[in-house]
Amino acid sequence: MESSVPTDTTAVPEHNEDHDENPLAHCRILGVYSLVKAAGTGHGATTRTYEQKTLWFVRRTEDDEYVVQALNANSIPSGPLAIVTKGEFIKNYTPEVGYYEKRCLPFVDSLKKKLAQADKYLAEDDLDAAEKEFCKALLLDEKHPKANIELGKIHMHKGDGKKLAAAMRRLISNDAIFQEQERHLFNEFGISLRKEKHFTEAIAFYGKALEHNDADENLHFNIARALAESGHIDRAVSHLETALSLDPAFDAARKYRDFLAKNGAAGAYSEGGSPS
Repeated sequence: MESSVPTDTTAVPEHNEDHDENPLAHCRILGVYSLVKAAGTGHGATTRTYEQKTLWFVRRTEDDEYVVQALNANSIPSGPLAIVTKGEFIKNYTPEVGYYEKRCLPFVDSLKKKLAQADKYLAEDDLDAAEKEFCKALLLDEKHPKANIELGKIHMHKGDGKKLAAAMRRLISNDAIFQEQERHLFNEFGISLRKEKHFTEAIAFYGKALEHNDADENLHFNIARALAESGHIDRAVSHLETALSLDPAFDAARKYRDFLAKNGAAGAYSEGGSPS
């Protein structure tokens, strides 16, 4: 029987914290640059060296740091971001004049249109049409955070366990999803998984997020919710204690910890609804 923690929902609010604006919002786009590195193949007498050229989309921050992101096969910036210093950038990166405008923008614009159309279908509650558009978007950028997460949500809401499992495998292996600028996306998806009682998936998802940032008190709070509602009280309390050590003023975490300390396993397995 599925276990749940009955609580006063005013005492344990949903914690999807307010977010700062996208840290890339004020970056200046510099365009596409190439990076050439020496690479080798073979062993011993058969060893051969060659130059390996990769292409990177580059933005400059207000702090004069350079944010680089690899281009995929469709010339779309894709995957995790990396920060390089000004000195490293000047030394190693070479501008590919006109590449961004001629090669990248057409595909980037096509991707944006597919995502916008998918959002339109979602607003109309047409999940089948939205699913098709997000799949088209992934053909252009298989690592796109929003497209992957929204597909996961669609499979969850449609009750398609097989597709949800496949989506979870893609999400867990996609490091780009768990970067700071995508925090609102993965946090909302984890909350959705928990609300739909996909506790195992929610715990795995938040666990992966914590591998990337174990100093985020909100992630510890949210994984504690999923753990407690699935009956893992001791592990939930441990994460709440960690959240409080990171932010002693975290009132929601303190109230939830105190509730679990008072009710324990008996509360977890008693009748009642879990907090919304």
